[in-house]
Amino acid sequence: MPLDSAAVMPHNNLRLPDALIVRHGPGPLLARFILAADRAARRRGISLRVRYDFEELVDLNRYYVERQLWYPLLNAFNPRHADLRRENAFWISGENENGEIVMTNACRILDWQDTNLAEQARTLWYGSDAGQPLEITAEAAWEITGTVAWGGAAWIRPDQRGKQLSYISGRTHKAFACASFPIDWSFCYIGLPNATRGLADTWGHKHLSRSIVYPGSGHPEQVVAYSSSVEFYSEIAAFMERGGVLAPEDFGATLPMGLEHIVTNTSPDGVFQGSISRS
Repeated sequence: MPLDSAAVMPHNNLRLPDALIVRHGPGPLLARFILAADRAARRRGISLRVRYDFEELVDLNRYYVERQLWYPLLNAFNPRHADLRRENAFWISGENENGEIVMTNACRILDWQDTNLAEQARTLWYGSDAGQPLEITAEAAWEITGTVAWGGAAWIRPDQRGKQLSYISGRTHKAFACASFPIDWSFCYIGLPNATRGLADTWGHKHLSRSIVYPGSGHPEQVVAYSSSVEFYSEIAAFMERGGVLAPEDFGATLPMGLEHIVTNTSPDGVFQGSISRS
């Protein structure tokens, strides 16, 4: 199985560039994008960090749900309901200059060599398949198979919105996944109202397939936004070329090749406070 052979992932809570070791995909392209995205986030006062501590994500979510600033996480991103290990899941946090986490995007790596989204839709949503009500009309659900990156738990604290951070977070977790695993497809769910207003394009997905419905879940009809890995590589190349979100100063004069890092410093701080390294 492809995920069994995945190399051990970096330590928890490293800055995104320090956590990046390109093992798959077009290395120069992925490295160039991730380094530029990290610089673009820092220009906006946000430090991106890679985490594997999903209990911390659950605690963070609970804190902001109580303040009506976030929706509850799906069980699929809760380690008490799903198998979440550093070999198959991670999340990227964005921390402000006070060390507060103000942005998240999680990613699960799914080994669907002999199955597909249509067959796994219940487990994906609920964390397990107990025959919960499900309606699938999205044709792409039968096409999304192989090694798959599923993005979720996307959130930006209200005081940080309007900074184009969604354009960055929606792409960095896919790029990190493609650099770490032999990804065939990446996808996410988008509620129909958000899909209608173009959120899929903001996150770097060009294809929409309607829909998957979980009756009784309290969530609206879900549209599948998806891309093949080749399409994603083309998309981030075009994204860098057209500028706007990424500025010329976000691109270094030279591109590090290989990107193998020796870990020298990790933050012992909790999820609400974290060290910020500027370089």
